[in-house]
Amino acid sequence: MFKKLKEKLGKKENKGILIGSPVEGESVSIKEVNDPTFSEEILGKGIAIKPSNGRVVAPVDGEITIMFKTKHAVSLVSEDGVEILIHVGLETVNLKGEHFKSYVDVGDKVKAGDLLVEFDLEKIKEAGYDTTTPIVICNTPEFSNILDIKVGQVKKLDKVIEAIR
Repeated sequence: MFKKLKEKLGKKENKGILIGSPVEGESVSIKEVNDPTFSEEILGKGIAIKPSNGRVVAPVDGEITIMFKTKHAVSLVSEDGVEILIHVGLETVNLKGEHFKSYVDVGDKVKAGDLLVEFDLEKIKEAGYDTTTPIVICNTPEFSNILDIKVGQVKKLDKVIEAIR
């Protein structure tokens, strides 16, 4: 009896790190994204959200590591070491920052829910761009599993990804 208890106590439990939704809208499988860089998980596993508004918030507490000049994408590292890329729309780099406004810079510490980027959803659509927003765990190989834990309608900070060590 004590041997089994000792074995159980000696085992490290896999630690699941929950990632909130940085965008409100409809969460879908990343495999449905109309861009092979994301759908084939070249940058890592994750999800995608079809946004219902033009606000991106920090999905976790962490630090901004990349803020693209074009403001269409931002990357941060959580306090638990999860590297998260939030890429607003597909091919939106071609807008050269038009219709985007950034509220953070590299090195900024953020809390879950802090505003990172605003974008004009309708103007981006009118310009002919798909606004589907991939959320990718760029250091996927450091985890034993990356799970989509919520598909369908999501509000900001609803838990949508679990990264398991």
